[in-house]
Amino acid sequence: MNFKESVEYLFGLGYELSVKKFGLENTYTLLNALGNPQKKFLKVQIAGTNGKGSTCAFLESILVQAEIKVGVNTSPHLVSVTERIRVNGIEINEERFAEYATKVRKVSEELVAKGELGGMPTFFEHLTCIAQMVFADDGVEVAILETGLGGRFDATTATEAEIVAITPIDLDHTKTLGDTIEKITLEKAAIIREGVKGVFAEQKYEAMRIILSKCVENKVSPIIANEVKTLNENDFLNFKTSKNNYQIKELGLKGEHQEENAITAILLAEALKESGFEINKSHIEEGLEKAVHKGRLEFSNGILFDGAHNVAGAKALRKYLTTNINQSITMIFAAMGGKNLDEIGQILFPLAKQVVFTTPENPRARPAEEIVQFVPKNIDRENIYVIDEVTKALEKAKDLAGDTNLILVTGSLYLIGEVQAFQRNRKVERRKKKK
Repeated sequence: MNFKESVEYLFGLGYELSVKKFGLENTYTLLNALGNPQKKFLKVQIAGTNGKGSTCAFLESILVQAEIKVGVNTSPHLVSVTERIRVNGIEINEERFAEYATKVRKVSEELVAKGELGGMPTFFEHLTCIAQMVFADDGVEVAILETGLGGRFDATTATEAEIVAITPIDLDHTKTLGDTIEKITLEKAAIIREGVKGVFAEQKYEAMRIILSKCVENKVSPIIANEVKTLNENDFLNFKTSKNNYQIKELGLKGEHQEENAITAILLAEALKESGFEINKSHIEEGLEKAVHKGRLEFSNGILFDGAHNVAGAKALRKYLTTNINQSITMIFAAMGGKNLDEIGQILFPLAKQVVFTTPENPRARPAEEIVQFVPKNIDRENIYVIDEVTKALEKAKDLAGDTNLILVTGSLYLIGEVQAFQRNRKVERRKKKK
């Protein structure tokens, strides 16, 4: 398969959240048939509701500064599926991606033909196995694996990471994971196994109680990120742990909520140091300052992008906007199904002068005309627009914003990806015309 064919094949298996899966047997079987590449390096698995990707980005940046060869497997992607697999901060190229996708497909089909698999592995199972093969062949020392959904049945859990972390847990994907914090935590805390090192962000009481119970059950001594940040007189963020005191002038990722993700990344780096990796104070400080994470409070081409796709994310975005933005906002908003749009709408929509609702090209996308019903009653309907096609919604937002308003694209990472892909293609077209 070439790259285009490999992408069509993978998405033909179904989007990662559209295929229900209740077990890790497929992933174990496939990894075994591929030679268990995941056993050739140490793995850090990161689960949670919010902050997983940012914590991955912080830790990746720290390890790059320490010159430790690091692989990262994250989800979802914004523009290209190649974003999901990085080595030392560099995305896999399209040719290599297609090569590895072809290998995993071939082995999967052979296993199905022999009856060792009951059906073809899912999109996410394929991606997890592709990443492990790339990391093994590239000789990475540490792989950072972002859990896709939950933890108990997520393909990354089959890699049996030596270090696990759980970022803040909140209500999200309630139809799949459960409709209470307790139910969701039980799914995510399933990554805590005997023999692992466990790092846990500050949690709501209901979540922490279950996490600690799981630690006791599996004889794991929890490393908990308590309130360990202050601001000193020189405007440095002080991150204090049991062993060190780190001073950061400015985190590479914007937003006050990133401070708790930075703390989790520090504790993970210290856990890796205890495992024999050479990581010092300057590596951690520089790594936190240089971290990059696309689509999260990212300014690009005069637009602010933020994937605030649940209530906690919406609250974090609102806090950033009310603290740091002084101009009127024109918002482009979209959401996937199953989101708490009533509360998200109450949090975000009043912040905008105009809101343009749209529908990304994703089978899970909530139609824009349905999202309108969640606009608070006190908002003037003359400032509300429904434009299904994302590119036309972007053009409308630009007309409304003029030269004074800030355009904010939010609510869904899939929306962000579609807008950024359109902008990238426009740039390519302009370059071609100049030539």
